[in-house]
Amino acid sequence: MPAEWAPHDRCWMLWPHRPDTWRGHGVPAQRAFADVAKAVVASEPVTMGVAPGLLATARAVLSDAVDVVEMASDDAWMRDVGPTFVVDGRGNRRGVDWVFNAWGGLYDSWEQDDDVARRVLEHEGDDRYRAPLVLEGGSIHVDGEGTLLTTEECLLNPNRNPGLSRIDIERHVRDHLGVERIVWLGAGVVDDETSGHVDNLACFVRPGVVVLTWTDDTSDPQHAVSVDARRRLDAAGFDVQLLPSPGPLFMTADEAAGIDRVPGTKPRSARERLAGSYVNFYVANGGVIVPLLDPRHDEEAVATLATLFPGRAVAGVPAREILLGGGDIHCITQQVPSRTLGS
Repeated sequence: MPAEWAPHDRCWMLWPHRPDTWRGHGVPAQRAFADVAKAVVASEPVTMGVAPGLLATARAVLSDAVDVVEMASDDAWMRDVGPTFVVDGRGNRRGVDWVFNAWGGLYDSWEQDDDVARRVLEHEGDDRYRAPLVLEGGSIHVDGEGTLLTTEECLLNPNRNPGLSRIDIERHVRDHLGVERIVWLGAGVVDDETSGHVDNLACFVRPGVVVLTWTDDTSDPQHAVSVDARRRLDAAGFDVQLLPSPGPLFMTADEAAGIDRVPGTKPRSARERLAGSYVNFYVANGGVIVPLLDPRHDEEAVATLATLFPGRAVAGVPAREILLGGGDIHCITQQVPSRTLGS
């Protein structure tokens, strides 16, 4: 699996529409997704998968530079439902199609989401490995040189693969991604409904260097989580760079009221803590797309990432509407690495 900063052929996204995820029947989130797509397409091609019946709506909002294809989905988290691409030493590319179970059953029906990876690979013309493992793309991060980061909270959670041991999970991950070393962090960002995806907590910015969400506020439960993660990263020999943690951020009463309540899903409520993180950015060919979440910390986060990614334009995009749905910019994007990377 190549690192995210390696060259891409394109980026895939999905159009938000689920009324119990997105307030206002998805309209505010659609504008936010369009802004992210516009920022990404400045560096690389973008394809947006859009549910049947919404093609005209999406086309009217999206930049003309963004490609639109019809693609049924239950929600809009392409990082988690799309394929994880791998390349070999002969210039071939294939996609890993993980089993998807809605993050351990956050909603009742996820069959369309579980089919997204297959359909993306058909569009790309790439062969497919159907993996015997429940896993989402946001739960892993690699340096492209054989090392992978993940969290125990997510990959060892009994709501994913209850019949598999840590050794079994490590074997499947190594077999499908070509990694040699797996570094386990503990918990993810506080109140992350994905059960602690690593892409919200920490990620590689280059081999040997990891950026970590951080707060100095010892009264915030995120402090203890980040301290534990830093201890593990230090022990693994990484150079750890810190990004400020936004907030804490909470859903407002008006925002909660705009999200439909559907049987079989978790109801949203005012004062619900949002799992905001500047680590949830996307590395495009020529840029880094960063969520803007908190005026008190946005400027510092963008400046820090500009230092960590010299030669790439770092662009901030207002992303609270995406965060209200349960994730952020990295969660809604999935890179397609160049076929020539492995040759």
